[in-house]
Formats: sequence, C-alpha cells, structure tokens
Amino acid sequence: MLDESAILGDSAILGRATVPYQWQNCTIVNHRLPHGVGRATAHDATSGTPVTSFRHDTALYKAAMNANKGLDRDKDGIACEKR
Repeated sequence: MLDESAILGDSAILGRATVPYQWQNCTIVNHRLPHGVGRATAHDATSGTPVTSFRHDTALYKAAMNANKGLDRDKDGIACEKR
C-alpha cells in the first residue's frame, strides 16, 4: 500500500501554499516597515488621526496582499498601518 504523501507530496495534502516569512503577520512587516505599506493613493480609514507615514508603494502593497490578505483588515489600502 502506498502512502498518499509519497504520491502527491506534502503540499498537495495540506491543500495550501505557505505564506512567505516577510508577509506572515503585521509584527514581522512592522520590523521592516514601521508604519506599514499602502497604495500610493491610500488614506487611512480611522475616526482618529490617520496614519500618513506609511510607505506609499502600490507594487509592494500588492505583493503583500497576494501573500496574505489579512494584513489589511480594514481594507483601506494600507497593510499593517501603525502610528
């Protein structure tokens, strides 16, 4: 009898790709980008003082969203915004 992992490989059994380390969570992102990363035209959706010091880089934001959509929970175009 053959083991499924021998035929399909471990990733096929898991059914999901792994998230690259730099995009796993906001703590890791904020080490490199202390105020987050967002689209060039993004504005922070907040009732208080908005964050404006995030990195304005649409290509980098798209890379983050392709890896982990959970980084932009409020869907304002800024991932991991932090004051």
